[in-house]
Amino acid sequence: MAELRIVSVSDDDTLLDWQRVHNEIIPTAPLSVDDVRGRVTRHVLEVAYDGDLLVGNSTVRPPSEETAAATVIARVLPAYRRRGFGEAIYQRCLQRARELVSDGIETHILASNEDGLRFAKAHGFVEVETYLLPGDTIPFVELRLDE
Repeated sequence: MAELRIVSVSDDDTLLDWQRVHNEIIPTAPLSVDDVRGRVTRHVLEVAYDGDLLVGNSTVRPPSEETAAATVIARVLPAYRRRGFGEAIYQRCLQRARELVSDGIETHILASNEDGLRFAKAHGFVEVETYLLPGDTIPFVELRLDE
């Protein structure tokens, strides 16, 4: 890992980079620019760069009416996995989530993302539920941090 730089989504460039990572890793639920603009008002969205190269993104969702848990999602583009980027992005998400008043921490991972599921389970997350979004063929897995 050369120089990991994590920045908040704050302009069109970082918004488009966040969208690119999301849509590459979650091709079954692509987001439009307007979708991302809406999310940035409700969640903490960040992008991660190795120098100037886009390597990943993250989302921290505060507790909501749906769940009292904070949600952390760390994504790393496949070409940059197993270099420590995911760990650094995840630890930053975890710290932010713990600053929120919440009843636990959870994550959601596309079932076909075997690297993501392995990473979450290695960090103490346990599967709670598998669910399929309307129109999708690949389910998401909801996991909760077992603390």
